[in-house]
Amino acid sequence: MESGCWLVALPSVDGRQYVYRVYAPEDALLADLFWEAWHCHDEGPFPRAWDVFDAAVIRRMH
Repeated sequence: MESGCWLVALPSVDGRQYVYRVYAPEDALLADLFWEAWHCHDEGPFPRAWDVFDAAVIRRMH
């Protein structure tokens, strides 16, 4: 399966939106992409991101 690049935008408690690149197969589950980005954010220095799947914006880059 070919790997692609996804953009995952997570809203946070400071009112900002943090965007992460996630490299995953084209048929990746959106929930897996969300958790990958959320865990990356959670380990960083930024304010806490909302851990609500429906609040995330997930787009595949072409």
